[in-house]
Order: sequence, then C-alpha cells, then structure tokens
Amino acid sequence: MTGKVIYFEEQEVSGIAMPERFTFPFYYDPHPLAAIAAEGLKQYLGAQSGLDHNFGLDQDVQEMAIGKMFGVLVVQDKEGRLGYLSAFSGKLANSNNHPRFVPPVFDMLAEGSFFLEGQYILNDINREVKALENDESYIALQQELESLSVQTEKEIAAFKEELRINKQDRKRQRREQKACLSPEAYEEFEALMVRSSLHDKHRLAVLQASCAGSLNELQLRLAPCSDRIEALKKERRERSAALQQQLFEQYAFLNKDGQLKSLHAIFSETVFGVPPAAAGECATPKLLQYAFLQGYKPLAMAEFWWGAPPKSEIRVHGRFYPACTGKCKPILKHMLEGIELDEDPMLHNPGSFKTLDVVFEDESFVVVNKPHGLLSVPGINISDSVYTRLKQRFKDIEPLIIHRLDMATSGLLVVAKTKAAHKHIQQQFLKRTVHKRYTALLSREITGEAGEISLPLRGDLDNRPRQLVCFEFGKKAVTRWQVVSRMEGQTKIHFWPLTGRTHQLRMHAAHEQGLHAPIVGDDLYGTPAARLYLHAALLEFIHPVSGANMRFLVEEDF
Repeated sequence: MTGKVIYFEEQEVSGIAMPERFTFPFYYDPHPLAAIAAEGLKQYLGAQSGLDHNFGLDQDVQEMAIGKMFGVLVVQDKEGRLGYLSAFSGKLANSNNHPRFVPPVFDMLAEGSFFLEGQYILNDINREVKALENDESYIALQQELESLSVQTEKEIAAFKEELRINKQDRKRQRREQKACLSPEAYEEFEALMVRSSLHDKHRLAVLQASCAGSLNELQLRLAPCSDRIEALKKERRERSAALQQQLFEQYAFLNKDGQLKSLHAIFSETVFGVPPAAAGECATPKLLQYAFLQGYKPLAMAEFWWGAPPKSEIRVHGRFYPACTGKCKPILKHMLEGIELDEDPMLHNPGSFKTLDVVFEDESFVVVNKPHGLLSVPGINISDSVYTRLKQRFKDIEPLIIHRLDMATSGLLVVAKTKAAHKHIQQQFLKRTVHKRYTALLSREITGEAGEISLPLRGDLDNRPRQLVCFEFGKKAVTRWQVVSRMEGQTKIHFWPLTGRTHQLRMHAAHEQGLHAPIVGDDLYGTPAARLYLHAALLEFIHPVSGANMRFLVEEDF
C-alpha cells in the first residue's frame, strides 16, 4: 500500500486481461480486477472493529443501523503498477477522513471550515427557535387562542342559525299578513320587518367585532414571540441557502485532461438547474478525483452495499450496484469525458429479434403477447416497441396504447384501434374493473401460501427508474399473491395487482416488508439473469362494443 493505493499481488491478477474500456457506471458486471478489489475491501471492512459505525450487521444493534455504499477504483500508476482505491459515499462514523479511504472532493467537516462555522450559526438559530416554541407561556397563549377561535366560531355559527330562523319567521309573517292587512297597514308592517332584519344584522356585526377584538388581543400578546420565531426561520432559510450555494462552489471536479468544473456549473445544465442534496459525496466521483490528482489512470470501478438496508430502499449486503443517476450521472459525464467506456446496454435492443404474437384482434382492439425485452412504447434511445410494430401492421390506423408493461416483463397487452374503444377500456383500467394476473418466479422459497401486500411507492428521484417504499409521500400500492409451487430454492407465484404503480410487483416481491424475495432476473432489485421471470398471464375486461366479457390467458413456461 502506497498512500491510498492498495497494490495487487502478482499472483492475484496473473492471467487477468486488462480492461479494454472503463466501466459504464450505470449498468455493469464488475471487471475481474474490480471484483478482486471489492473482495479485498470487504475483507477489510469485515475485520474492522474501530470504525465506530453501526452497519447493522450485529443483530443486537439493528435500531440505529446505517448501511453504506462503498466503491473501488482499479488504477494504474505512472510506473504501470496495478492497484485500487477505496471510498465510501457520504460520511463514515460522522467523519470524512479514514486511513484506507480517499478523501472527499471537499472536506466540509474540516476544523474551522466555513461549512462548520455556518452550521454552528444554524444550530444556534435552531436552539433559539426550539426554546421559543417550547416556552410555557407561549404554548399557553397559543392554546388559549386556539380555544377562543373554536369558541367564537361556535358562537357566531349559533347566532347565524338564530338569525336564519328569524328570517324564516319574518318570511312567514309577511305571507300571512299580506293576506289580511290593507295595503297601508301592510306597508307599516313591512317597515317593521325591515327594521327587525337590520337589527339582526347589527347584532351579528357587534358579535363579530367583539369576537375579533378578543382574538386580536390574544394575537397581539403572541406577536412578539411569533414574529421572532418567523424572523429566525426566515434567517435560517436564507443562511442555509447561502451556505449550500457556497458549498456547491467548493466542489470542483477534474477530468483526465485536468479541466475543473464546479458542482453548480455541472448541474446548471440539467433539467432542475441545481445540485441535489449531497451531490458530489458519492464514492465514484471521490475515487476519480483522487486518481486524477495523483496522476493514476482509472481502469474499472465497482460499488457495493455494506450493512443493513434502508427502510425505504432495496439494498442487499455485499451486492454490487450501479452509480446513482440523479447525483452522479451529471458529475461523471464531466469526469469521464474523453475516456472510452463500455457500451451502454440501454442502447441495445434485446427485443429486436423477438416475435410479437397477436392473441386476438377485431375492429376495436388487439391483444398481443409481448416478449420480454421489447418496449411497450418507443424509448429515448430505442424506437422498436409494441406501438411501432402495431403501427406498421395497421398501416392506416394509429395504435392507442391503454396500459404498459416494463421492457423486461412479458405478457398480455391490449391496444385500442379506435378512440371510442380506447376511452371505454381505459375507463375500465381507471375504475380497476380490469382483472390482471401475473406469474413470477421468486429467488427463494417463501413462507405462507397467500396474502396481501400494501406498501406505498414513489419514484427514487436520485436513482430513476428505481422506486422507494414511502409511507409519507408514496402512492397506495396493493398486491394479492398466492403460491403456485416451490422448487429448488425458488417459488412460483401468482400476483394480482390491485393498483398499478411503477415496478409494484417487483418492489412488493423484493422489499423486506413485502415477500423479501426478489423476482428472478430482476436487475434493479435483485440479481440479473437471462430474463426477468415476470409474465402478465391473464387479462380480462368488457368488450367496448358488444359488452361481452373478454378473457385472455397465456401462461409462460417457467
């Protein structure tokens, strides 16, 4: 080991070919050298007892567990020697500096740094806000104001009800008196009714003014403390934004040609225009930055998860994962400029030579059996899809897509041929009257025979298209399941999605609060295989013209 580089022993790498191109960071199988490097880092982590970080590997300390993404970068030094660098994402044991690992691009935790000084000020503001909000007299005044507000609302509502009854009574009297009084007498009576109405309105105005005065008096007593809290919160927002902006400018990333680009400049070219939180703190940008600074040539990378999974994500201890797209993709676009990369597999169309079978067709719609690997609709880089193939088949008819299947999922899709059919069947999907059943092969033998999973889902903004379980902002997602069979450490299962969220079945299968058994071949939430073993086998809906029940069943042989 020299500096941060761990050099390979000759016998470790004997017979292993050098990487021809650098790893495509967002979809890869680790190069053998990167796999050896990752194994070396895993052994180091497994043997460490002094890191003072709870990874959650000890069953007795799961409560405060924080798993972590680690990365390795295979490099070649100026003398041609091969070795690797190690890094972690974010902080480790609340520190940026550890002997084995490369330093951060910018150490915000360095003693005396502007970031720490700014944090101290923000912490002081937070303490003052908390002290003011927890002051007993302030809380008592708030409760008194809330109680008085409820009381006055009730009083005014009751008084308005009394006035409504008075109005109805005047209306009744007018009707009765008009029939028995002379015009002159009725005119005097009407004047009396008007005075009664005006008197009621005056009484309401007096009551409302009285209530408003009482509330205003309490609000004035609360104002000094409330105004101070709001002023502090405004100052906190402004200081926090300024501190974040200053921090973004400190993160300047190199590429192989020595060109520097700040975090702010990098993300100004993206859709949102600003860096997401913690951008620049991931493992791979740290590794490349250190390699460029030291004059090392980057050859291959790999990242793996170490420790307990987050509650919202699917992360498996020791498993390799791609770099994140939301934070890392714009940064790595700059850092890897001019370096030849492995091919982006997302540019390859795995469905190009697969047949799209038509199961049923009439004047209203067509039902197809989509092969795995074929898109439902054209993508950014691949146009071949169910839509484009049907457009060629129909010639003069525009295919109207009603629902979709993931590229990796096979099975039944219904596509409308008329606007009326599209609207009719789409309404059935929206009302959830369409019956769908999927068949899947799970990566382990699960317990239980049947059940229902309810885990709300939302998109992972930092790692599209992955999904997260989120009980605060997620959309309701419910799946019924039933075991079909078990064999050789796997489970064949039927899924009935009662909602239609993105990756719903894949997440509900893989998440530890679901079945905790990823679908075989799930390269996002499990382990890649020849295919994703998920098939939309059954589709049942009402014919948009005849009203007949249409039922289609095509089982997959797995």
